[in-house]
Amino acid sequence: MNYYNEIKNKIIDNEIYGRVKDYSKEKNTVITYFEIGRLLNEAGGKYGDNIIEEYSKKLVLEVGKKYNRRTLFRMKQFYNVFSNEKVSTMWTQLTWSHIRLLFLDNINQINYYMKVVLEQNLTVRDLEQKIKSREYERLDYETKKKLISKAKNSVVDFVKNPILII
Repeated sequence: MNYYNEIKNKIIDNEIYGRVKDYSKEKNTVITYFEIGRLLNEAGGKYGDNIIEEYSKKLVLEVGKKYNRRTLFRMKQFYNVFSNEKVSTMWTQLTWSHIRLLFLDNINQINYYMKVVLEQNLTVRDLEQKIKSREYERLDYETKKKLISKAKNSVVDFVKNPILII
């Protein structure tokens, strides 16, 4: 299997698709990048760690400069994080810009922020602000436990000192 040609063809197909069908272009981009990440992961396993560097040099020349080393590395990272069975398939509903922010250490953090983005229809900047303010880390242990087990949460779980108005 020639991984480079397959990756290049997926990128070209995605570029064409993105120009033709605007309405679902972001979903197609996310799925394409996931598949490219899978291919990079497989190719890297056989040819060593320099595969991303090698492919990025060729792709920048042949397809465009946005497919540089950093972007290919993020695609591979995306696959490695989200191919895990423990991660929900909610990632297909997010944009690539949202997903790039979700490369966090803890899978529970990732799931929490994905859920928040979808429930609150957050922009990339809103998500970035929540991550920077360490919203997930500020939740207490019991609330995190409920989130992990997908138990029902109440407003009190997310507010440390609720004020009761009578």
